[in-house]
Amino acid sequence: MANEERSRKELTLESIVEGKKMEAYVEHRTRDMHACTICGNIGYKKRPMKSVGGRWFCMDCIRQLKDLMDNLEKWDAEVKLENEMSKKIDESLGL
Repeated sequence: MANEERSRKELTLESIVEGKKMEAYVEHRTRDMHACTICGNIGYKKRPMKSVGGRWFCMDCIRQLKDLMDNLEKWDAEVKLENEMSKKIDESLGL
């Protein structure tokens, strides 16, 4: 029983020491970490980040913005067509 209690104390102390080591590592690496301006996710090695004008963006958000920009003309054409259709319907109804 004394051995069991002692091993629990040793495991607890080991856990505390490992936690302190992890905290020290995180504090050391905090300067390498950045939060994405759009989604708020923290970027580090597994989530590449890019600084644009002093703000940080993750690759996922940059890809979404690129997709949006690539399809901007199509989206604009759809909005114009919708507006024209709405005007024609209003004209035909006499509104």
